[in-house]
Amino acid sequence: MNDKLANLAPVARILLALMFIISGLQKISGYEGTQGYMEFMGVPGALLPIVIVLEVVAGIGLLIGFQARISAILLAGFTIVAGTLFHLVPSFGMEGMAAQNEVIHFMKNLSITGGLLLVVTFGAGAFSVDNRRSGSVVPAE
Repeated sequence: MNDKLANLAPVARILLALMFIISGLQKISGYEGTQGYMEFMGVPGALLPIVIVLEVVAGIGLLIGFQARISAILLAGFTIVAGTLFHLVPSFGMEGMAAQNEVIHFMKNLSITGGLLLVVTFGAGAFSVDNRRSGSVVPAE
């Protein structure tokens, strides 16, 4: 891999991870509202602590590149499930712009999942705990 391009890996991890970390922390400050929204959408509100821990802990793992593949696969699975439950399924009962908006949100979830699966496939990349522990600076070709 081109060494200059390898330096983009931490940027990609940061961009992916920040969304999950910030979202998890916001769920703490808006706990009751988030729990109510989950229940309104047919998802048990009792799952909220698991969601928060997953987003924050796996998000930090992805951010620093520690167990990045595991963090990324967990977040990818979560993103597909959340996108399906909160955007795709509701879009079936809507018409017009509301349905189109939900489908766009679902497609964004698919795109995020694609980025996460690249981390699963290629690893954390440069400037990560995973590569430091293995003694590598950039992923092997």
